[in-house]
Amino acid sequence: MEALVKFVQDEFVERKEFPEFSAGDTITVYYEIKEGEKTRTQFFRGVIIQRRGTGSSETFTIRKMSGTVGVERIFPINMPALQKVEINKKGKVRRSRIYYFRGLTGKKARIKEVRS
Repeated sequence: MEALVKFVQDEFVERKEFPEFSAGDTITVYYEIKEGEKTRTQFFRGVIIQRRGTGSSETFTIRKMSGTVGVERIFPINMPALQKVEINKKGKVRRSRIYYFRGLTGKKARIKEVRS
């Protein structure tokens, strides 16, 4: 059964091409919002906390600070409303899921940047 699901996902679900990103990277996600009959593009810029799943069910979580409140948003990779993903900074972290980042504030919440 699992092989059948994987086959259907590979054949029929179209994959969008996004740049390679991982936990610790700062990215900007542009996505479409429908309000009534109008559509507009909105962006969400923040640090990637995690990537989860594989294939068409893969998701990634982004966290940003809005004033003094932390805001997290989970985006499916195959969401039709996703328009593009821009990588602003590549971060150097030792883990693939940086949940500890939620508890850090101020200067402690900085992630070292990878220079390329």
